[in-house]
Amino acid sequence: MDRKDFLRSMMALPAVPAAMKLEQFSALTDELKGTEKMPALFIGHGSPMNAIEENPFTKSLKATGEAIIKKQKPNAILVVSAHWLTKGTYVNVHPKPKMIYDFGGFPEALSKVNYPALGSPEYAKEVMNLVGKVKASDDWGLDHGAWAILKHLFPAADIPVFQMSVDFYSQMDVHYYLGRMIRKLREKGVLVIGSGNVVHNLSVSMQQMAKGDPKPFDWAIEFDTWVKQKIEARDFQALIKYDKSGKEAKLAVPTMDHYAPMMYPLGMALEKEDITTIYEEVYYGGVSMRCFKVG
Repeated sequence: MDRKDFLRSMMALPAVPAAMKLEQFSALTDELKGTEKMPALFIGHGSPMNAIEENPFTKSLKATGEAIIKKQKPNAILVVSAHWLTKGTYVNVHPKPKMIYDFGGFPEALSKVNYPALGSPEYAKEVMNLVGKVKASDDWGLDHGAWAILKHLFPAADIPVFQMSVDFYSQMDVHYYLGRMIRKLREKGVLVIGSGNVVHNLSVSMQQMAKGDPKPFDWAIEFDTWVKQKIEARDFQALIKYDKSGKEAKLAVPTMDHYAPMMYPLGMALEKEDITTIYEEVYYGGVSMRCFKVG
């Protein structure tokens, strides 16, 4: 699907869910104040253990969050996490999102982590206003793709947070164009974070972890470097068609779930807008911790 076809398909959909009238949406979103343009982030979140560890990666998150707040504190944070996979796209409208501990085999301390941020039904509904095909959900919360990084980015947990799901059945170009369609959120003080991993092959990484060997595989470094080069060249179409880049891509992205969140901040980037690396590392065979900031 090219951009024109995608946009035409979006125009054919109702602007809001049938149960909610347009005037109700206007009442909810007209009061959302405009702000200086917020950045957008992609965070390679890696292991949930990062939530309770201090290392170069978590220190980079802390510095990034402090720099954002120093310039302008977000009104809300939208996280597109690799760990909320759905058929169709949903946005969480619950005012008090629950903690989701979507993992096993980790120390008990990790399951006691709490990130008590409120939700943001108002901004969630603004997403639905911008993209008519996005549906409301109140049965999700904050998974570790969100809270494990927010614990370091914004430890005070005083900024409302809501999540948007990743439609597992959509092509990569759809994820990119959804990012473009919600670009206006940046002007309303919403910090959008894609949370996944450029390279994420757990089947081989678990073997390395079991051996305690952090050395990355050559193919993982090659693909991670290729992604960096394409971002720097602003060749987003190549990143959308990553599976055409060579055999390394099949190893680096065995499933689309952790790669797709990167499409959202890329879609939100304006022409010639700075995209800067926050952190880069490939470890334990096939996990990339690459992070970048748009704007």
